[in-house]
Amino acid sequence: MMEKMIFGRYIPGNSFVHKLDPRSKLLFVFAFIIVVFFANNVVTYAMLLAFTLLVILLSRIRLYFLINGLKPVIFLMLFTLILHLFMTREGPVLVDLGFMKIYEEGLRQGMFISMRFLMLVFMTSILTLTTSPISITDGLEVLLDPFKKVKLPVHELALMMSISLRFIPTLMDETDKIMKAQMARGSDLSAGPIKDRLKAVVPLLVPLFVSAFKRAEDLATAMEVRGYRGGEGRTKYRQLKWMVRDTAILVVLVLLGVLLWMLRS
Repeated sequence: MMEKMIFGRYIPGNSFVHKLDPRSKLLFVFAFIIVVFFANNVVTYAMLLAFTLLVILLSRIRLYFLINGLKPVIFLMLFTLILHLFMTREGPVLVDLGFMKIYEEGLRQGMFISMRFLMLVFMTSILTLTTSPISITDGLEVLLDPFKKVKLPVHELALMMSISLRFIPTLMDETDKIMKAQMARGSDLSAGPIKDRLKAVVPLLVPLFVSAFKRAEDLATAMEVRGYRGGEGRTKYRQLKWMVRDTAILVVLVLLGVLLWMLRS
């Protein structure tokens, strides 16, 4: 499962989404998180899903690849669906087992919330898959630039967030290697009672933390050797350039948000 983790990875490409300015992609994702909550019926969710599939098509990232990357978070989607099935008691009863009833509104809300979660994961994954960590850092730094007036360390904050994103797939890969090494020694992390499984996790966490601290120390040493002293006085080799397509994608998202709001139930 760990090798399927896609969040935080970057896939070089030459698609329309790859060519967008990182600032427009960051603003797009932040705005999409708001717009997705405007949908509350079948029509609006269908429009959002079609728009999400269009963005995936423009990114030239295979849908099968994205779906495989959902495996680490599929439990959260199922948990959300089951929670709504059992907790929402509105509308006609669809299933009556005596001790448990499933209502139409519970099924509808569960499917809608799961679909909303799915689209948010897709969009955030597209952001990291089509934008290099350096570009994300530069884009965040420019967007947060007004906060320098209140003495906020914008450069360091943007760098920290970018490194955190980059370390997610790295740590997942490291976890996968440690798990395979433990299994080769006879340890089974997927069998037995829950108590035994929790005990088996301890030998997994210790080397993982040691590896994470070692990677952080190596990164700090590399940055110090290269003369990194923060963002003060630093120049940039790659200059960000806002194009017409960046404005167009944000305008399309705003129009979609207005249309969803008008079609709300």
